[in-house]
Amino acid sequence: MDLRKVKKLIELLEESALIEMEITEGENTIRLSRSNVVATPVVHQAATPVQLAESVTNSDVLPSDSNQDSAHDSAGTLVESPMVGTYYDAPSPDTDSFVKVGSRVRAGDTLCIIEAMKTFNQIEAEIDGTVKAIHKSSGDPVEYGEALFTIA
Repeated sequence: MDLRKVKKLIELLEESALIEMEITEGENTIRLSRSNVVATPVVHQAATPVQLAESVTNSDVLPSDSNQDSAHDSAGTLVESPMVGTYYDAPSPDTDSFVKVGSRVRAGDTLCIIEAMKTFNQIEAEIDGTVKAIHKSSGDPVEYGEALFTIA
């Protein structure tokens, strides 16, 4: 592959919102990846407790094993998707979810996986707390900045 083409691909990656790209030309394949953007969750701290809107339905929050009604829980830290991809709540379809509503998490614990361009990115908690809400179901598409969890 021509060096000019590689440089142009690097420029395209830098100018876009892509995290990774792979190009195949004949028998040559090149994969470019931004190493400084790997699966770091975006977390927004609310200055004051925020009430969830009344339009939130039970389908927006996965049920928990306990009898907590977390659909209308108020305060918490919102964990947003750092990328576009597909949300998975477990490492494989036949295993338990990483977390459930009511689960205690510590900073660094895996909350979910987002698949983007055949790459599985683990999304980790940045704070210690309790999962108050899960805003996605396994297999759902997610957009950048879309709410995944509420942790308090």
